[in-house]
Amino acid sequence: MMADPYQTLGVARGASEADIKKAYRKLAKELHPDRNKDNPKASEKFSTVTNAYDLLTDKDKRARFDRGEIDGDGNPTSPFGAGYGGAGYGSGGGGRARPGGQGGGFSSQGFEFGGEGADMSDIFEGLFGGRQQRGGGGGGFASSFGRQPPQKGANVNYRLPVPFIDAATLSPQRVTLADGKTIDLKLPPGVETGTQMRLSGKGEMGPGGAGDATVTIEVQNHRFFTRDGDDIRLDLPITLKEAVAGGSVRAPTVDGAVMLTIPRGTSSGKTLRLKGKGFHKKGGERGDQFVKLMIDIAADDPALTAFVETWDTTHNPRQTIGI
Repeated sequence: MMADPYQTLGVARGASEADIKKAYRKLAKELHPDRNKDNPKASEKFSTVTNAYDLLTDKDKRARFDRGEIDGDGNPTSPFGAGYGGAGYGSGGGGRARPGGQGGGFSSQGFEFGGEGADMSDIFEGLFGGRQQRGGGGGGFASSFGRQPPQKGANVNYRLPVPFIDAATLSPQRVTLADGKTIDLKLPPGVETGTQMRLSGKGEMGPGGAGDATVTIEVQNHRFFTRDGDDIRLDLPITLKEAVAGGSVRAPTVDGAVMLTIPRGTSSGKTLRLKGKGFHKKGGERGDQFVKLMIDIAADDPALTAFVETWDTTHNPRQTIGI
């Protein structure tokens, strides 16, 4: 007698699909062959657990098992024992296949299967559950029909927030999967919010193996960098003295701070370019960083206030707009 699939998974007979799935995931994780390479019995138990899960998650098979029509391995409990006088296969009556009847059909103990124009597949589908039925011991009529390969586990979707600088520099991201395992995910060139990465075999475990995982990237905003395609933009505050006299100032980039040369007489809004300091492009090159210089005037600088009060200039910055 085959094992009761409910007992195999340790669930009640009226367990929900979610409870069955939860129980299977727990047992599959404990008994998986990859974690029990030196324990062949664990591999056998894993197969038994998988078969039980396969049966109970198939609504039709589960109903037939509950009615006693099939056993725990999915085979009919009495394929010819009812409706045929008990004289066919499985009754010990010594039935055999032979030509018979006018149409040369299929007979056993004088009972005609088929006849002229009969569709044998209809009979076998009724007895063995069609192509969905597992063949059991490998013999008999059920083995003449194709068996569907075991289904893989469900695919899993993850959403991964990635810091702005990590996305720009393609820094590997450590990801913790649903089974508790961690992997280092290598970001692709051109990565952006919405980029999807497929991880083969990293989904949920199923009778036919693990499904896949899909990771959707979400690049986070930065407090002073902004993205413009593959380029990066930055507003950099400078003092009035630095703008007037020029000089060198430190400017941040995603690769670290660099020294930036400020030309003498720089006006607020002037933009400087730092080549190759942007995001990695799909072709292998990198975008640039554009730095907009913004003159920052201190509101409470007495020295600056005293200076401008005595400063006499004829320069009109609004002349170009006709004012």
